Amino acid sequence: MDNPVEKVDNSLNSNIFNHSGPVIGLFAKEPVAGRVKTRLSPALTAEQACWLYQTSLCETVNRLLAADLPLVLCYDGRREWFAETFPGLPLLAQVGDSLGDRMSNAVQELFRHCDGPVLLAGSDSPDLPLNLVDQVLQSLHEKDVATIPCRDGGYVVVGLRRPTTELFAGIPWSTSGVLQATRQACRRLGLSYVETEEWYDLDEIDDLRQLLTRSPETATARHLLAELQEQL
Repeated sequence: MDNPVEKVDNSLNSNIFNHSGPVIGLFAKEPVAGRVKTRLSPALTAEQACWLYQTSLCETVNRLLAADLPLVLCYDGRREWFAETFPGLPLLAQVGDSLGDRMSNAVQELFRHCDGPVLLAGSDSPDLPLNLVDQVLQSLHEKDVATIPCRDGGYVVVGLRRPTTELFAGIPWSTSGVLQATRQACRRLGLSYVETEEWYDLDEIDDLRQLLTRSPETATARHLLAELQEQL
């Protein structure tokens, strides 16, 4: 099977740390079998889930680059893999024990180099409509926090107008309570908050089936049909 990872031409984004406007930090793991998309097993083998994740990650990167915003890969794994796969794309290592710590540290570092706002995105929404990203950016002219909610009770993107890292403390990550806890945290911290319409990620087998129906033209959907149709 051919490697689904496609190299992307993102040389125009290489000067992100001299940037004075908004930036997107894309959270991504190095694709290693058994460490990514584990909730898709046993329906998929660890290797199949890993190939799917690689495809989704590359498509998500290319889609967000098309938003014409500076993009930074907030990576977990070998820096060399990300540098080789996405040449020229700025890399920022994830630091912290919990997801909340890693998000908090990424926000602080991105705001240290850029004026903001800062958006954090996940790597498994390969058909994310760019108009929703635009809505988040527009909302942050007036609101402190904006999210693109996910159908599973989390969010696909969170945007911050300023580095309010307390937002990520005490959140029950990887549960259906993430979005509700985020709303509550905004109220507790006195942050103005808004949501766009919901979107989707790829955590369960049903999510893969929905992607095939919703966005069959995407590279991730084509990979599913070519390599995993029997498992669906």
